[in-house]
Amino acid sequence: MRTAELYDLSHTAAAPLLEKTEYPWEALAGIGDLILSLGPTLPEAEYDHPAEDVWIAKDATVFATAYIKGPCIIGHGTEVRQCAFIRGNALVGEHCVVGNSTELKNVILFDNVQVPHYNYVGDSILGYKAHMGAGSITSNVKSDKALVVIHNGKEDIPTGRKKVGAMLGDRVEVGCGSVLNPGTVIGRDSSIYPLSSVRGVVPAGSIFKEQNNIVPKTLL
Repeated sequence: MRTAELYDLSHTAAAPLLEKTEYPWEALAGIGDLILSLGPTLPEAEYDHPAEDVWIAKDATVFATAYIKGPCIIGHGTEVRQCAFIRGNALVGEHCVVGNSTELKNVILFDNVQVPHYNYVGDSILGYKAHMGAGSITSNVKSDKALVVIHNGKEDIPTGRKKVGAMLGDRVEVGCGSVLNPGTVIGRDSSIYPLSSVRGVVPAGSIFKEQNNIVPKTLL
């Protein structure tokens, strides 16, 4: 669950924020301020500044129908496709794919993240080379609107936040049509079966078949 266990911070401009945290969700409150501090320091030769608090790498591809609200940074080589909806507080790394009709809000996407088809990603952090299959989403608010608690077996960690989506470690694969419930944490190199409903903590190097059937990849 800890930041150092989930992420290689050399693959994100959010390293100065995340390295101060024990748990990654502690960084969610600071994403907007981080972008506002980083944006003005980006080289003008490499980044366009098309709107207030929005910086987009000149070699990124942004389709005309995409909507981008600041604070937001779009990194080098990233592709933002048709009808993407970026609502602000989005730090999108290099060589990412933000797909058609994908919605982002208060997120950190490490380099090489792919959210390519009909995804909702809110109040979440996606590690290096994480991939969310078509139609998979993060649910970031509990139905009773209570503060989100991270469940890890018998251990419960209060976040103190009403909105917490998912923390995906490096190289996590999420199958199509899956729902990551509020406060889901998925360890590095784990895979989620399609059409899953995931809650709590999935250990690193695992395959999530269903809530009570999580197996180590090494056993396959």
